[in-house]
Amino acid sequence: MAAYRSTPSGAVGRAVTRTLSDDPLGGAVRRTVLPSGLRVLTETIPAMRSVSFGIWVSVGSRDETGPQSGAAHFLEHLLFKGTHRRAALEISSAIEAVGGETNAFTTKEYTCYYARVLDEDLPLAIDVMCDLVADSVLTPDDVEIERGVILEEIAMHDDEPGDEVHDLFARAVYGEHPLGRLISGTEQTVTPMTRRQIQSFYRRHYTPPRIVIAAAGNLDHASVVTMVRQALRGTPLDTDPATPAPHRAATPAVRTRPATTLVTPKETEQAHVVLGCTGIDWHDDRRFALGVLNNILGGGMSSRLFQEIREQRGLAYSVYSYASQHADSGLFGIYAGCAPGRVNEVLDLIRAELTRVAVDGLTEAEVARGKGMSKGSFVLGLEDSGSRMSRLAKGELLYGDLLPVDALLARVDAVTVDDVNTLATELLSRSLSLAVVGPFGESDFTA
Repeated sequence: MAAYRSTPSGAVGRAVTRTLSDDPLGGAVRRTVLPSGLRVLTETIPAMRSVSFGIWVSVGSRDETGPQSGAAHFLEHLLFKGTHRRAALEISSAIEAVGGETNAFTTKEYTCYYARVLDEDLPLAIDVMCDLVADSVLTPDDVEIERGVILEEIAMHDDEPGDEVHDLFARAVYGEHPLGRLISGTEQTVTPMTRRQIQSFYRRHYTPPRIVIAAAGNLDHASVVTMVRQALRGTPLDTDPATPAPHRAATPAVRTRPATTLVTPKETEQAHVVLGCTGIDWHDDRRFALGVLNNILGGGMSSRLFQEIREQRGLAYSVYSYASQHADSGLFGIYAGCAPGRVNEVLDLIRAELTRVAVDGLTEAEVARGKGMSKGSFVLGLEDSGSRMSRLAKGELLYGDLLPVDALLARVDAVTVDDVNTLATELLSRSLSLAVVGPFGESDFTA
């Protein structure tokens, strides 16, 4: 766990500032909690000439009711359409005029708005991003325009079977639970959604205690906090709530479902399949062992599945395993894209490999390689300010803490062969759900 050390709050007034770490692979990481409950985290990296600045909100598609499906994503689009101070073109042109970039994304559990700029342009990025997140107008005309954009995005996604199959897999595992729904919503939910519904979602969920602001690069923490407070002054986020908002609104518990097979018939040149089961959640300490297991099974060109299915048999161009995690659940899946006539052969090979690992276990050499892949990918992923900014925000949102880099690498090093084999036996012995997109019907498969 990170050691929290109190430091003088200085210019931040009643805010509480702490130093989380002085990481040898980066600069000092500091955290300030404003009186409103909004949190600001920074990592100072003097050697960089850029800064990545992000505003992360603890709300995603799982926080929606059925009729609201797609509201978080709809709102993400709309916040760029204009505020009381700036029109949409002014938002984009202000950042692009200094060579910066800005974007946003919505997940099942959080939404992120971010900008990457030269260090000297950080004040501009803070002002623009805080303005659009805190004080967007959401005009009726913008709602209608962006509705059309989102419906086109949904249609575009439907034309990408390699992406569509992963959403189908989530529905196979989670059913009608919010985690099984599309982040974008569907044509049936987006079309009737009103401005009033989106506005209500905005003001209900975008509250200071749900927001984490993170920045990494050549910056000064106290200056960032001061600029954030100035940018939010007079907006709906410039409040001191009487009672803290909960981290997440209550959502239905994830219940164990029987193995399910879902097929989307589509005349494609390839069959796209995902075979898998529920995994583990963000807070499970076995996540480090799961990362090692995933690397060994399908995490790279040397993985078992890649070697067996592509290199030795030439049955697929793309085959890999992956793990995704949520606050109270997770997914573990294996994807393959192959000729429709080979799909059953590929599925049989995947099932046989999973059984082999669950029964016979993995070797010390494999586990050592899987640990090396985990450590290397993590450290190499910290080579830019954007990944460091994301690490700060996710640590705060998901864990309420930040593991220093050395501590995290130590957790990976501590994974044993028994840890991985025990997890493999449990995970890979579960009933497997199957999602297929291709020229088939459900009667063509059994999970």
